Amino acid sequence: MHPTNPGHPPTLWDGLRELLAYELANGGQLSIITRLDRETSGLVLVAKHREAAREFGQGMERGEFEKEYQAIVWGWPEADAFAVDEPLLRRGEVEPSPIWVKQRVHPSGKACRTEFRVERRFGRVGRGGEGERFSLLTCLPKTGRMHQIRAHLHHAGFPIVGDKLYGPDESCYLEFIDTGWTSELAARLLLDRQALHACRLSWREHDWRCPLPPELQAFVEGRTR
Repeated sequence: MHPTNPGHPPTLWDGLRELLAYELANGGQLSIITRLDRETSGLVLVAKHREAAREFGQGMERGEFEKEYQAIVWGWPEADAFAVDEPLLRRGEVEPSPIWVKQRVHPSGKACRTEFRVERRFGRVGRGGEGERFSLLTCLPKTGRMHQIRAHLHHAGFPIVGDKLYGPDESCYLEFIDTGWTSELAARLLLDRQALHACRLSWREHDWRCPLPPELQAFVEGRTR
């Protein structure tokens, strides 16, 4: 989303600065209001001047924004709607963790709630010929913690397909950092990025929407990419 280290790879912030060069040269300001995890797709809200950034920021603090995501997960939840109301903190604060950013449910964490709705349950034939169960969920985060949806779904027993960090095994993340994407990782994760998509953002009279991207829609429909 934005630069973190010297010599960083291209980010959304870099691309926007090029796209909005004229506005910035004439007194504009670039502020990314909503942020997504790396490998999460979907809507991002950007302010192009100071007044908009201030108004959006105040709206965020007052809880005026509603965010909606879609996720493809392993498994079939029994209920059509459920919630995870569990506090989160960085796992390294309470136990050894080889991955600094990974979050986990813990009573000492910050209050955190996500509501989920099952949109579709479906099956696919695995590469070994066995049947596998998946679900398409709508995810409604009521708080804004790091990796909230991903960590809550992992805790609930329905990890997101393609999630290298909160999926079947966190070693997938470490392996990917070391080797890049491989056929072995593809067999375990099924998708080359987490199947999480920011599909809707609403604020006052505004209602922005972004449909599920083609590769995730193809997975739900059982089509190959």
